[in-house]
Amino acid sequence: MRHIVEHNRVTAADLAAAFHLTPAAIRRHLTVLVDQGMVRQCPADAGAARQPGRPAHRYAATLRGRETFAHAYDELAIDAVATLRRISGDDAVWAFFEQRFSDVEARFGQLRATAPELSQSAALAQVLDEDGFMSSLGPAGAGEQLCQHHCPYPAVAARFPELCSAETAVFARLLQSHIQRLATIAHGDGVCTTNIPLAGPRKES
Repeated sequence: MRHIVEHNRVTAADLAAAFHLTPAAIRRHLTVLVDQGMVRQCPADAGAARQPGRPAHRYAATLRGRETFAHAYDELAIDAVATLRRISGDDAVWAFFEQRFSDVEARFGQLRATAPELSQSAALAQVLDEDGFMSSLGPAGAGEQLCQHHCPYPAVAARFPELCSAETAVFARLLQSHIQRLATIAHGDGVCTTNIPLAGPRKES
């Protein structure tokens, strides 16, 4: 499951190579995971070259499958946030979600102080990875792409999109950049993807 979550849309052959098993053995495991609602079969990639024999089906984790990695009580959290909104309004919900990322900000600052050789984006990716987001950072066009392959609270984020908005605002503040969120697990995407443009020279006012 961890391999499927991290790599997304994998084939039986991908898993067989990773775990030194036969594709037939992997398919038996995948059948069980599909039956349990942990994994779903994805449509074939558009434009993929047609190969003889059985089509190479791809598999991705479902919301239920991702929740096996989360140790939060989603129902309780959703009820708590809904109650907060009912009693104190939308601003209180936003403040609560921003507070949730205060620890990320604190540890980001500590890491930048102790490892100044790390770029801002690399430091953020490391902090998020330590928090269980299975994050990675790579080049993308004229910038970088931050990927979070796991979300610890997808059900809460799906119910309250302010959580993803608050997270994006914190990322922008830490990176001092106008970042762009391209995809989120809460919206049904396989990974949370954030585009980070390269910092250009600032114009003098």
